[in-house]
Amino acid sequence: MSESEDRNAMLYLLAGVGIGALIGVAAGMLFAPKPGLETREELSEKLKELKEKTEQWVAEQKAKRQQAAKSEEASA
Repeated sequence: MSESEDRNAMLYLLAGVGIGALIGVAAGMLFAPKPGLETREELSEKLKELKEKTEQWVAEQKAKRQQAAKSEEASA
């Protein structure tokens, strides 16, 4: 297996775990004995947090790839 395939496999694994966690949290919150408005506010807050974390992770990955590309260019 090549290095890029390993990276893709890890990315898919992490994406699957993240999506599974998100579905689990959403299901737990929807079935919790809370008023609808409170549940919707809590879901909205959790989704905002997830979005921020995802954007941060994507930015970090882009920076790492750019740094790796620059390192390859410098060594070539």
